[in-house]
Amino acid sequence: MHLPWLLVTESAAPGGSASPATPSPAALPVADEVDGLLADWRRERPDLDVSPLAVLSRVNRLTRHLERLRTAVFVDHGIEPWEFEVISALRRAGGNGELSPGALLRTTLRSSGAITNRLDRLEAAGLVVRRPNPADRRGVLVRLTDRGREVAEACLEGLVAAEAQLLDPLTPAERERLASLLRTLLVRLER
Repeated sequence: MHLPWLLVTESAAPGGSASPATPSPAALPVADEVDGLLADWRRERPDLDVSPLAVLSRVNRLTRHLERLRTAVFVDHGIEPWEFEVISALRRAGGNGELSPGALLRTTLRSSGAITNRLDRLEAAGLVVRRPNPADRRGVLVRLTDRGREVAEACLEGLVAAEAQLLDPLTPAERERLASLLRTLLVRLER
């Protein structure tokens, strides 16, 4: 499948300079809501290069669809998305699935208050336990319970299946190319 909205072509902009442009909706195999948004803005603000919206408005809309998909997968397993965020970080840690709250904070990009609140709720739900850190008398370690590990595994399997279905219209090479392009943007933002 060809991803025409990822292509940037040169076209003459007002004033004779070249600027990025996206194909017209008629040139695309199937138009989407963003094509209409772009056409509206180009009509209303022909002086403004709205081509960044061609990519990032689609990323934004895709994010909303992805959040709904993920929430549905997690609800099927009786947890919220934030719960999966923490238990999956612990599961990815390997071994006993154990991390310090500080490591969870860095992995999940949450505040210390948010992590403490989340750990309290996960512990009450029987998904994690906290124990003193033998290497740091003031610290604790957070570990998945057997139930927490089972829920993390089941959610991951459901998530991978649902997201693979979402990406089904793309070939493996297109998935790799899209992942590479998104990685380029994220590396710059997350430095």
